[in-house]
Amino acid sequence: MRYILLNKPYEVLTQFTDEHGRATLKDFVPVPEVYPVGRLDFDSEGLLLLTDDKQLQHRLSDPKFKVPKTYWAQVEGLVSEEALQQLRRGVQIKEGLTVPGEAAELPEPAHLWPRTPPIRYRASIPTSWLEIQISQGMNRQVRKMCAVVGLPCLRLVRAAIGPLGLGELQPGEWRDLTQTEVDSLRKISGVARRF
Repeated sequence: MRYILLNKPYEVLTQFTDEHGRATLKDFVPVPEVYPVGRLDFDSEGLLLLTDDKQLQHRLSDPKFKVPKTYWAQVEGLVSEEALQQLRRGVQIKEGLTVPGEAAELPEPAHLWPRTPPIRYRASIPTSWLEIQISQGMNRQVRKMCAVVGLPCLRLVRAAIGPLGLGELQPGEWRDLTQTEVDSLRKISGVARRF
C-alpha cells in the first residue's frame, strides 16, 4: 500500500487528467494507482493525501467518520466574536446547515509560502486569518461558511487532516507517510491496523 502526502499548489486539479490542459496531480506525483483522499478545490492549496488503500480513503473522506480537517482561511475584513460564534455553531449554506466546528482568529501563519499569483491587495480593506476545523466535506464548504458570516475568503489552505500536518513541504512537494502516521490516520478513522 502507498500513502502519500502532497502539498497541492494553487490552481491544480485534484485529479490525474484534464481535457483542458490544466495542471493536475500527474504533474507532481509520478506514482501509479494512487487516488486522492477527498477533494481540494482548484483554487485551494495545501495538504492532500493520496493512497491505494480504499478502506482508509473512504473512512477519511466520509463525514460520518468525523475525521477533522483543519483549514487556514485568509478573509476580507476584520473578524468579530459574533462571526466566530456563528462558525462554531454551524451556518446555513445552500447545501444545508453545517455541523458545529471549531473557529479561531490567528495571525498570518509565519511559515506559509507566498501564493503565486498573490491574492488581490486593496489598501482600504483589511484582511484577517481564521483557523477552521470541520469534519464535513460539502462542496466549497469553508468558503461558503466564511461568506455567510460576512468574511469573503481570499485564500484557503488545508493545514491538517486529523493529526497529520504539512510540516516543511513546499507547494508541489510530496513524501510517503511513515508507518506511525498511517497508524494514526487508521486510529482516528476507525480502521483496524494491517499487519
